[in-house]
Amino acid sequence: MVRRRHLVQGRRLRGPRDEHRPDGGFVVAALGSHGAPTDRLRRLATFPGTGQREIESWLKTHTSLGAQFAERVGLGAGAADAILQAYEQWDGKGPRHLRGDQIPLPARLVSLSGIVEVIARRHGVTSAESVVRKHAGKLFDPRLAEVFVQKSGPLLDSGASTPSWEQVLDAEPRLARRVAGAELDEVLEAMADLVDLKSPHLAGHSRGVANLAAQAARIAGLPQADRVTLRRAGLLHDLGRLGVSNAIWDKPGPLSDVERERAHQHPYLTDKMLARIPALARSREIAARHHERLDGSGYPRGLTAASLTPADRLLAAADVYHAMTEPRPHRPALAADEAAAQLRSEVRTGRLDGDAVGAVLRAAGHRAPARREGPAGLTAREVEVLALLARGHATKEIARRLGVTTKTASNHVEHVYTKLGVGSRAAATLFATQHGLVGSFEPAR
Repeated sequence: MVRRRHLVQGRRLRGPRDEHRPDGGFVVAALGSHGAPTDRLRRLATFPGTGQREIESWLKTHTSLGAQFAERVGLGAGAADAILQAYEQWDGKGPRHLRGDQIPLPARLVSLSGIVEVIARRHGVTSAESVVRKHAGKLFDPRLAEVFVQKSGPLLDSGASTPSWEQVLDAEPRLARRVAGAELDEVLEAMADLVDLKSPHLAGHSRGVANLAAQAARIAGLPQADRVTLRRAGLLHDLGRLGVSNAIWDKPGPLSDVERERAHQHPYLTDKMLARIPALARSREIAARHHERLDGSGYPRGLTAASLTPADRLLAAADVYHAMTEPRPHRPALAADEAAAQLRSEVRTGRLDGDAVGAVLRAAGHRAPARREGPAGLTAREVEVLALLARGHATKEIARRLGVTTKTASNHVEHVYTKLGVGSRAAATLFATQHGLVGSFEPAR
């Protein structure tokens, strides 16, 4: 049985059965648990000097993107600030080194509550109290820690049963923002961008599929309302990827049966995530069917032609085409002609709808080239560098692909970050996605 450990900024929060284990033992085991022997030795040798910096960098990126998302969907400055400081510690040893009352109260409450919930559920109330006492004034606000220890029983009992969606909404004094029309599309685009940051191979995928499907729907003669519904389905179709490990999405070789089964659950997860949003009911249904096939060979439900609407068929074809023209861990991107040939083959085998494929290919035939200069003052070469960054390539690989020295490539990367005003690859990727510089299909204008 594998026991879950609890970490905050390199500090380990242990349950009662873990007290005999040294604090760093599990880190060493994790670093040396996979890869070739030379890779293991390299990780073990470099971690003491670089590990903490890498963890801090990851936490900063994670919280920065979360805060940006909160702002984009209209949660307000208070929520965005709390998300930005989510990993700060009372003693100032968090990634941004805020301390004490500099950390927003909501962030302090969430930090304490998140750790307490896990430890109490796995090891009991007494263990949770012990951890909070031990780390009061270090990880946790000592005043909040004291309140928890005094009232741990009632506090934990009140959260013993998972509240329903209606109870969560009832506990909110008011819904701060309702969205519809163009504002709803902006929120869905923010969600799509966040999902596609899960892997560099997915940058721009959801927006691209949404735009391609909508353009194909126009060619196919679907009414405007149906085209809007279909585009929203495209933005949402891969939301369930968040529930599947990156170890599966980024695996360079064939998936095992278990991994494939897990990957095939993501349309189902998309459906479940959106089930309580009536305004998206039709888009949710289309999104959940994007891997279904006419002959019943698709997933997750194995639906057949009789159950699949024109919108379902268009999204399925758009997703296949767009994915084929993007790189994946196990293969490079296919040329447009090769992707088209494979789509037509899927029609001949009875898996994809011929009319839907025809509309998608006609739409794709009018693809406008990604803008190569303009946004944030990027040069044509910097746009190329940004596209390679978004796909996860390191500086040396960027240099090799562009035929320049590593130093020159490094200068390009630095200039890109400076012009965009960002400090991480993930933030640069988000910019590239939002401006159609990577992945995303852009309809002809």
